[in-house]
Amino acid sequence: MAANHKILVIDDSRVIRMRVRDMLPQGNFEVIEATDGVEGLDAIRNQRPNLIMLDFLLPRMSGWEVFQEIQASPELQKIPLVLMSGRREEVTEKIQGPFEYFEFIQKPFEQKELIEAIKASMVKARKVRPQTSAASAPAAGAGAASGESAAEIAALKQQVATLQKEVAMLKNQTAKILAFIKQKLK
Repeated sequence: MAANHKILVIDDSRVIRMRVRDMLPQGNFEVIEATDGVEGLDAIRNQRPNLIMLDFLLPRMSGWEVFQEIQASPELQKIPLVLMSGRREEVTEKIQGPFEYFEFIQKPFEQKELIEAIKASMVKARKVRPQTSAASAPAAGAGAASGESAAEIAALKQQVATLQKEVAMLKNQTAKILAFIKQKLK
């Protein structure tokens, strides 16, 4: 596994960025660093990291704003996310727990905690989301919510179409298998 796992660390603290880099197992990861929310969001869109470590309090564009941008995009939602903060309350004021789709880690953290958080975030990122999650975000204005739900409906229709194709293929395969078995039984 050459450095094909890109981990994006968005934190204005150089110390935290260095700590994360030092705590990761050697050789497997390419660590991309961003010092504020704007840089971080650019890196998410351009680099498509395999994991995002996001500080909640950032200059220029807060971690909360970056988080909302990620949640508004079905594509970006799939990237495992670890939110970092010195105080859990800073996060829970904006996002109600339990955190179903991302992992939270309190700073300062140890290597073991970091590795556990990364593993947990990978499991959580695979969870299928109910399509109301973005629309019910408390900070989203009515306009944003309706815009998101239109995008969500489009995404849902896409998923349904994909599922229908898969079901049709499975039915087809099953029919072929049955025909083959009947052939053998004659």
